[in-house]
Amino acid sequence: MANKAADMVPTRSRDRLTGARRRWDLSVPGYASGADAPLRATAAALERARHARSIVLVEGISDQIAVETLASLQARDLTKEGVVVVPIGGSRSVSRFLARFRPTGVGLRVSGLCDAAEERHFCRELTRAGYAQPDTRNELEREGFFVCDRDLEDELIRAVGPDVIETILAEEGDLASFRTLQKQAAWRDACFVDQLRRFLAAGARRKLRYARLFVLALDLDRQPRPLRGVLSRA
Repeated sequence: MANKAADMVPTRSRDRLTGARRRWDLSVPGYASGADAPLRATAAALERARHARSIVLVEGISDQIAVETLASLQARDLTKEGVVVVPIGGSRSVSRFLARFRPTGVGLRVSGLCDAAEERHFCRELTRAGYAQPDTRNELEREGFFVCDRDLEDELIRAVGPDVIETILAEEGDLASFRTLQKQAAWRDACFVDQLRRFLAAGARRKLRYARLFVLALDLDRQPRPLRGVLSRA
């Protein structure tokens, strides 16, 4: 009966219903969701990190999703490899995590991503934690930390490109909402990247869902350099 009922719904209405279900189900399987998601995601990662051989520090859950999704595309099993991606809840928290995972001589590898605006902050905090002092971006990368311009979200949007992104938005039932934002006076003259960043930030957990979808849509030769780099060090 359920299938017959579904068949009786006109195609266009069925598409609207599908889009509505997608918009309501914004969680990403396997990742924390809800108001306390950042705290729970960090706590879960730190528990796994107790037995890790390699730690990857990232700012938030969307960055964690991007790193782990690209690893899966590279046919890597981070769990079996002993690699744990730790969302630190914002770049200003990095000092606490670098202190926790400071060089110990026991073989634990630490790497990470940072935004361009936080590059100098990361350099200072690495030095304070006992790492070799990085004075340039190349030296920061030699320590295993890769800089995103402006951030990983920006890198992914530019790498995927407007045409593919709009196709993804349409498949997820979000293109009409994005078009509405593009027509708003505050955003109609903004560039595509800024419009999309605002759109992703406005919806509950949109950033998490689209982080995964954008990585899955990447061409092999257009993977953001910081994302490839940090995985190569993990």
